[in-house]
Amino acid sequence: MADKQLFKERLLGLQGNLYNFACQLTSDREAAQDLVQDTTLKVLDNESKYVDNVNFKGWVFTIMRNIFINNYRRQVRSATVIDTTEDLYHLNISQESGLTSPEGSYAAQEIGIAINAFSDEYKVPFKMYIAGYKYSEIAEKMGLPLGTVKSRIFFARKRLQNELKDYR
Repeated sequence: MADKQLFKERLLGLQGNLYNFACQLTSDREAAQDLVQDTTLKVLDNESKYVDNVNFKGWVFTIMRNIFINNYRRQVRSATVIDTTEDLYHLNISQESGLTSPEGSYAAQEIGIAINAFSDEYKVPFKMYIAGYKYSEIAEKMGLPLGTVKSRIFFARKRLQNELKDYR
């Protein structure tokens, strides 16, 4: 009886840590609370499988991580679209990005024109950022402080949003 009580006390003592870890995994408070509850139930159901010389906290956290991974995989499987139509009709529908349509290419041209209207101090770092350069790489190539590059990209993005607010 004393061992079962000690087991439950140790588990209750970990609830705060479990919640923090669940928040890191889920990034959602309600989902984290559900994950803590599922973990607590699973740990209590598997109390007989716990061996005393095993790190209790590590064992409980591993159970939580496994529950999270299994739930994630279940969600991914349920979100998979299976086309049961004759001739796979839904899969054969073209999935356009919108850029090949006249409206999409016009929007892309407008965005390009708006970016090219920026002065070089904003245009160059913004185009480099769009091309995939990291802030630090842009700062190094342009010989500017990192904060300056970040602020120029921020202001270029804001200006672009204001100029193209009709496209939102």
